[in-house]
Amino acid sequence: MTTQNFVPRHIGIVMDGNGRWAKARHRPRSFGHNAGRKAVREVVEGCIRHGVEALTLFAFSSENWQRPPDEVGALLDLFMRALDKEVDELHENGVRLRCVGDLSAFDATLQKRMLEAMKRTAGNTKLCLNIAVNYGGRWDIVQAARKAAMAVARGELTIEAIDEDTFDRLTSLSESPPLDLFIRTGGDHRISNFLLWQLAYAELYFTETLWPDFNQASLQLAINDFARRERRFGRTGDQVAQAAVR
Repeated sequence: MTTQNFVPRHIGIVMDGNGRWAKARHRPRSFGHNAGRKAVREVVEGCIRHGVEALTLFAFSSENWQRPPDEVGALLDLFMRALDKEVDELHENGVRLRCVGDLSAFDATLQKRMLEAMKRTAGNTKLCLNIAVNYGGRWDIVQAARKAAMAVARGELTIEAIDEDTFDRLTSLSESPPLDLFIRTGGDHRISNFLLWQLAYAELYFTETLWPDFNQASLQLAINDFARRERRFGRTGDQVAQAAVR
């Protein structure tokens, strides 16, 4: 007998609402971004408790460079400090850290910290935590297409051999399971150029909760909602029901 997996293997989150959370408290936007670190810890702990295999967090998009320079600087400084303070705990809890995106845009010091953190946690298997930085879904598709084109030019790949599985292996999240659940906090109902390739069959969940207020109880609500959905993947509901009792 096969049954539906009621816990998503891979969750992706757009962590939205930090600025509005800070504004409501008459504090600068950077205060909200810093407060969001607690929510990250809550969600990581919740994913480990539920047995989620991979968690991808949209920390800094390729479009975020357009924000005011002082906010961009504060975000990058926060990311640097988070790497210094959080990696020890992530490692102790068996979390593998991966930074995905165009890392070449960051200064050498930050790139070095990211690479060191990834190397240190590479052998951990309890949860894969993907931090999307200077990342965009369109960028991910384009860089995969470039890799495919270069492989063809080198004679390592034929055009006829490029199918969905081959292309998927060239994307930045090829080492993670397929995305099951997409969560966006903060009330907006947009994808915002996040995981466009991976979202093909993901369940979408939007919440009004601002990111600094998102906790393990909030994650539980999202997982409960996911568990109630019928995932057909192109089949009919009757086909899904028949497969579940085999």
